[in-house]
Amino acid sequence: MRIVVAGSHGFIGSALVPRLRSSGHDVRVLVRRDPERPDEISWDPARGVLDGDALRGVDAVVNLAGTNPGTRLLTDARKRDVLASRVDTAGLLARTLADLDDGPRVLLQASGIGAYGDRGDVELDEREPLGTTFFAEVVRQWEAATEPAAAAGVRVVLLRTGVVLGAGGGALRPMWPLLRAGLGGRLGSGRQYWPWISLLDEVRAIEHLLTAEVAGPVNLVTHADRNADVVAALAQAVHRPAVVPVPSFALRLVLRDFSSEVLGSVRAVPAALAASGFAPEHGDLAAAARWAAERH
Repeated sequence: MRIVVAGSHGFIGSALVPRLRSSGHDVRVLVRRDPERPDEISWDPARGVLDGDALRGVDAVVNLAGTNPGTRLLTDARKRDVLASRVDTAGLLARTLADLDDGPRVLLQASGIGAYGDRGDVELDEREPLGTTFFAEVVRQWEAATEPAAAAGVRVVLLRTGVVLGAGGGALRPMWPLLRAGLGGRLGSGRQYWPWISLLDEVRAIEHLLTAEVAGPVNLVTHADRNADVVAALAQAVHRPAVVPVPSFALRLVLRDFSSEVLGSVRAVPAALAASGFAPEHGDLAAAARWAAERH
């Protein structure tokens, strides 16, 4: 397939692009500067600039672009950037694809498992309504921005990704040094459900969804376990204890609105992904944690 990827240098994108190329796909990437290589396409989402001709003859677009909300304090300005970085990119691609008769007929659009908000112990499949947290509202607008493409007959898949277990980035990046120092521990009560997936299975699932007959939201998770169990599995994988808890009030004080993603309970299940025939390589928490630790 001919595939264009946005957000190719992020945590997931930097693993996805080599995976797709090793599978024999012709992959080009969107960059926010002048192209320097034949496999690069320039765009400027903030200004709404993307040459649709560059997408002619392409089979699919994978959009993983968006500001990482966990790397800096979520001030009001940062919140606006988090939202705009998602809505601008998704909207520009959706409108561009909608205007092309011979352009991509598949759009795999990044989204987040924070869509559901804090839902306690309730199992959540893709039919559940969206929540009311800041990040649920981000997802609501993010996913709505793809509607022009869907209305034009493009198969749009909304990748509601959970906590990705891998090395070098993602939500767990700040935790690895603490875990290796033996300073890891549950966050808050530790009873909140964290829906997780290994980075390998994340990119395998995205590749699978390029051709699977699936549209709409897809929970990209393997399983949901209690936060305390996830942290304990990661600590065990690096042969360290996990006995230093972080109290909820401290997380709320430091993380502000991002604390909802850490302390909220999302017991998401991969209903649509499983129904499509996808089987994870890392089907249990211990295996996924060991795999992630070996690569950190």
